[in-house]
Amino acid sequence: MANVSIPLLGLVDASLLGHLDSPLHLAAVAVGSAVLSFLYWGFSFLRMGTTGEVARANGAKDPQRALLVLARSSLIALAIAGLLLLLQVPLLELGFTIMGTGREIRETAHHYASLRLLSAPAVLLTYTAFGWFIGHQDTRWPMRILIITNLSNIALDAFFILGLGLASTGAAIATVIAEYLGLLIVVVGLRKQLALLLTRALWTQLRVPGPYRRLLRSNLNLFFRTLSLLFAFAFFTAAGENLGPQVVAANAVMMQFLLFAAFAMDGFAYAAEGLAGEALGGGDLARFFRVSRRCAWWTMVSALLISALILIGKPWLFPMLTSLPKVLAIMNAHGLWLVALPLLAAPSYLLDGLFIGAGATRAMMLGMLFSAFLIYLPCWYATAGLENHGLWLSFAAFNASRGATLALSFWYFTHHHRWLEGRPGPAV
Repeated sequence: MANVSIPLLGLVDASLLGHLDSPLHLAAVAVGSAVLSFLYWGFSFLRMGTTGEVARANGAKDPQRALLVLARSSLIALAIAGLLLLLQVPLLELGFTIMGTGREIRETAHHYASLRLLSAPAVLLTYTAFGWFIGHQDTRWPMRILIITNLSNIALDAFFILGLGLASTGAAIATVIAEYLGLLIVVVGLRKQLALLLTRALWTQLRVPGPYRRLLRSNLNLFFRTLSLLFAFAFFTAAGENLGPQVVAANAVMMQFLLFAAFAMDGFAYAAEGLAGEALGGGDLARFFRVSRRCAWWTMVSALLISALILIGKPWLFPMLTSLPKVLAIMNAHGLWLVALPLLAAPSYLLDGLFIGAGATRAMMLGMLFSAFLIYLPCWYATAGLENHGLWLSFAAFNASRGATLALSFWYFTHHHRWLEGRPGPAV
């Protein structure tokens, strides 16, 4: 439920901006958000790495280790946020240059992204907190944080975009305010842990540099895996931009449907992270495989339901999000890709969760690199003559490859007895 609220915000943004007179603001937000994805989601290892470490520590009955993981990840998050704010100008310029953003969109997109970066500390600290909660199999606090944050964002969007007429600037301001509100709720949810972290014994351990280096090394695979994933999404936006602003706008709206599917299925992947990590931390392989089967079942059920919803609801869902005739025509012409993609991508979401819980992040990185650079890009260049259909075909092949490579890795780990290699040692 919490995850589903995330793409709903994007759908509201798309709906509000998609009904303005020009597609410029919708396209600028799509491009600006893609660049921010590199800067924010590139550090989502703060969540994934924290989840796996905390879950395995819980399975090993080592609560002090889990608490230290939370503290160290939070300090790393603050350091990264400070660097993002300090280097925002060259980073944004580099991002827009890589994406080949045209002058028409670039200025608006740059202004939007600059405003959004003000919430970097809130975003990255919330990543870490979510890792702690999910590692403890406590999804109630993430649900409260996300739903309150996103409902606030939607209300603020309506106020700034429709009420004050601020368009993409209003969308950015609304998001920044909402993300700091989410951080305030995080503090409430972690108040007991924050009190424990103030003890002198734990602060003494936090000053030791060695564990930070080990934590960063263990998350390096997740960092490169996430960068490869974000490259795939950014390339999708950039390639669409070469096909015209109407295609960028249409693909941006359609991508919100895919994000809805991804976040819904990721809910079960998050469950797999916490449950699988705890089972492996305690050395219980039988429970790990039970978790794998049960989460696989629910992930596929959710994928089938989402695909059916999109197939049946296309005629009335698309017009709700935009009234621009050319944009709507492109969406209708490519709508069946939205039906197929949840089913093709479902295995990768589930298996990501299992491998994060196991701490087997190298397999995730290698599978992502293979899918992005040896499947996605060659497929696009081979089908470029199909224009936007070729782009969607390449994106579908990329998602299917992610699941296939991780499935092979799952088989390998099972038959070579590799699943218990990530069990934690004593607290450090």
